[in-house]
Amino acid sequence: MAARTFFHVDMDAFFVSVEELFDPSLKGKPVIVGGKGPERGVVSAASYAARKYGVHSAMPLRRAYALCPHAIFLEGHRERYAEYSRRVRRVLDEFSPVVEMASIDEACLDMSGTARLFGPPLRAAHLLHERMKEQTGLNCSIGIAGARMVAKVASDQAKPNGVLWVLPGMEAAFLAPLEVRKIPGVGKVTERRLHDIGIRRVGDLASLDEAFLETRFGKWGLALAGKAHGLDAGGWYDTPAGEDEGPKSISHERTFGQDTADPEVLEATLARLAEMVGRRLREHGLHARTVQLKLRDHRFHTITRARSLDHATQLDTEIFAEIRRLFRAAWKPGTKIRLLGVHASGFDAPAAQLDLLDGGRSERWRSVLAAADRIRDKFGDASVSLAKALRGRFRERVHEAQPRRDEERAE
Repeated sequence: MAARTFFHVDMDAFFVSVEELFDPSLKGKPVIVGGKGPERGVVSAASYAARKYGVHSAMPLRRAYALCPHAIFLEGHRERYAEYSRRVRRVLDEFSPVVEMASIDEACLDMSGTARLFGPPLRAAHLLHERMKEQTGLNCSIGIAGARMVAKVASDQAKPNGVLWVLPGMEAAFLAPLEVRKIPGVGKVTERRLHDIGIRRVGDLASLDEAFLETRFGKWGLALAGKAHGLDAGGWYDTPAGEDEGPKSISHERTFGQDTADPEVLEATLARLAEMVGRRLREHGLHARTVQLKLRDHRFHTITRARSLDHATQLDTEIFAEIRRLFRAAWKPGTKIRLLGVHASGFDAPAAQLDLLDGGRSERWRSVLAAADRIRDKFGDASVSLAKALRGRFRERVHEAQPRRDEERAE
């Protein structure tokens, strides 16, 4: 079989770079996107100047503020990031018919068989680099390899604004000196377990017997063995390039700046979260049969309550109605709440006969929400909302490179 060539394209400090396009005075400064410094929440993205102080994505904002109090803290602009992600995708589509977005700011391209169009891999990568800058104003880093996993690691090593090609046959040698956490899917828990048995580098991992790893880590151990040798193994990497199964669930959460026991604020927030979940369901063409409430009080006690619906839905109103019932049954009035979340799963086909039973109400709501989505696409998510959700409006925070692959969620 002919050798494969994959590009992993990762946008450099994506959110910060987009903000710099609108405010060039931010360039070169420590910038943190996610919220105000001393408040609750986590860092969505940090400029390279801020990262020198130890700030990184998913770090608590208060910790980031303690490390870099002189940084410029921004709430961020979700609509801008979504628009520039679409622009990035259009550039990528010019280079390969097989493009899979791994997150809002990174993608894998199957470049096999494109040499006649763009030349050898290194030349093609430089062309992509130049075109990305010309058409979006943004920089990216590109990893090139015969396996998607190795290409992803290579793009990380190439940052910022670089290109790194791992030549065929050199995959294991390239990976060997890297720390085990560089392998996609190895989080803090797996890293600690590997350290406990003396494994700190990928080369150490590659020297272990597959049977030992399977005994120690189960099926994930076999995937680790394959990854250590530069192979696509485990979760997403077991499927052909471009064969995206889509999300298994969709959820949104809100952490309050101050704990609250105000029932109006709490239910308005749930209405807003239901809107956000409903919109994403429609964007993906999905209908959910199960909805779940997540509730965390001021003592950090967390409960979840789920309900299976009698039909699959993608309507904000139906999601909110069920979530509100779950909330009223689970919440003790007067208890201060720190966090609320709405989760949808159990994707299924819509009920074809439902409109005959409800007098066409569901179809009318579908039309209304489709129109609302078009307005939001043009003017932003805050431009239109359910009346119940008005008091619960808040700025949605998104994160760069959010993992969505099964093996990256295992921990």
